[in-house]
Amino acid sequence: MIEQRLSEQRGAGDHGWLNSRHTFSFASYWDPQQTGFSDLLVINDDRVAPGRGFGAHPHNNMEIISYVLEGALAHKDSMGTGSVIVPGDVQLMSAGSGVTHSEFNHSNEERVHFLQIWIVPAERGTEPGYQQVSVAESEKRGQLRLIVSPQGEQGSLRVRQDVRIYAGLFDGDEQQTLTLDANRYAYIHVARGSLEVNGVRFNAGDGARVREETALHFAHGDRAEVLVFDLRPLEVNHPQR
Repeated sequence: MIEQRLSEQRGAGDHGWLNSRHTFSFASYWDPQQTGFSDLLVINDDRVAPGRGFGAHPHNNMEIISYVLEGALAHKDSMGTGSVIVPGDVQLMSAGSGVTHSEFNHSNEERVHFLQIWIVPAERGTEPGYQQVSVAESEKRGQLRLIVSPQGEQGSLRVRQDVRIYAGLFDGDEQQTLTLDANRYAYIHVARGSLEVNGVRFNAGDGARVREETALHFAHGDRAEVLVFDLRPLEVNHPQR
């Protein structure tokens, strides 16, 4: 079963310097029917004005993933990490027992467009950590490339939960089938462009909860970029954070 949720059904926040769309309940957007899915708690689709960003703020007990679509995102944290994340890069910060970080648009001329994703970890109070990897476009072109996994397989980042995240680019005749365990859930998020999944059309910002499917077939893309989350089969009502 594919339960689609359209882009315009998401929560919205427009702060002038920040335009954000929330797949799940976040900050002032609260919908008791949209409090995450399995261990996936947040997908925020953020566009940040030149030279602006999020000042230093704390997190704990969360796996935080940043995926840049356009522009460049400057990151600094209390672990001493400083980096600039550009399209093709994937960043994972394990907040664990506590970490402070900031995120700013690295450019004073162009906006940055990125996804921030939160995964609930399997353990609390662990040592904070930081990882980053660059994935070439060719590795995602017409296929789903593993970018996050529990054991860091195939050059992916290691997440502290039973979650696997794939990224793919699809255009024209490119197609790929992802096999799923019948006992797993999945979540689809189309970051940009459009494509069909099992015959259902998705446009930029659309997503879907997936249950009781053993395969997802991605085809008929139009400059599409998609993320797919392979998740534990949990129905959890997460409290607002």
